Amino acid sequence: MTGALLQFALCALLIARAGWTLSHSADRLAALHGWGRGWAGLALLGTVTSLPELASGISAVAVVGAPDLAVGNALGACVVNLGFLVVVDALQRDQPMYRAAAATHVLSAAFGVVLLGLAALAMLAGVRAPAVMNLGLASPLLLGGYLLALRSVHAQTIPAADAAPSGPVDTFERRLHWQRFAISAAVVLAAGSALPYAADRVAEAAGWSRSFVGTVFMAVTTTLPEMAVTLAALRLGALDLALGNLLGSNLFNVTILAVDDLFHPGGPLLAAVAPVHVGTAVTAMTMAGGVLVGLVMRPQGRVLRVLSWVSVGLLAGVLVNALWLALAGAGG
Repeated sequence: MTGALLQFALCALLIARAGWTLSHSADRLAALHGWGRGWAGLALLGTVTSLPELASGISAVAVVGAPDLAVGNALGACVVNLGFLVVVDALQRDQPMYRAAAATHVLSAAFGVVLLGLAALAMLAGVRAPAVMNLGLASPLLLGGYLLALRSVHAQTIPAADAAPSGPVDTFERRLHWQRFAISAAVVLAAGSALPYAADRVAEAAGWSRSFVGTVFMAVTTTLPEMAVTLAALRLGALDLALGNLLGSNLFNVTILAVDDLFHPGGPLLAAVAPVHVGTAVTAMTMAGGVLVGLVMRPQGRVLRVLSWVSVGLLAGVLVNALWLALAGAGG
């Protein structure tokens, strides 16, 4: 038990440190290449910071043989990411973050609701859902939905006036930041690959189910890059970079289920997991819907002068999901 916890802690430390480096390199690369921060957050950071979920999911289904770890990790990470928006909102002292956020995040949140709904329906259908070459029908739909989301958000993104480089591009600096970015991404990938082993040992030693460990322990740990990148973006004063990272990461996390399905040897992945994951998917879908409402309504008031009422709802969603896991006995 002690060794497993130490391995888990080491992976978490490596992921957090590499995630912090990713944020700075990505922000500098956006400036050097003339990208907007919002697009860099959604497409670049949102994908790379989800590498732990991708690596741990593939490892969980292909090596450990624990599909509940993979699905619990991906969906639990969505809940954690949406819950972390509460912290972002609390740190925006001038006004609620929903009033300052760019309109393009509406599309990201809306596509998040759609993809989570598809995943929930696939799990509810179970073995009754049609399969294509050992893959669930939901997998190509999730992948296609993610690609459509990226294209749609990019089409709606208005480039910032200062997005283009203001002077001669330093080729050496560009290459240096790409190298740092690649090294940090590799560290995140390696540490994420080791997580399922530690998580499985913790679950076995403590008598916990894999669904619980995947949805709670692994989900929190593998979202450390998102948290580190988000906090770094806020320190840079780049709210849209932070929001794009979290919402883009959620889109990619749900799409990871389609990738995991490719490596799952026992048929469609979402038909082979415990029913408890449906509750997590529905919770994340409801929370994403709340974010969508906030981005459309742009609430001005704050509860106790700290959080918008949308953030209070997101916090309630995190607590409801934790209660659901406890009452369901972590599903097996």
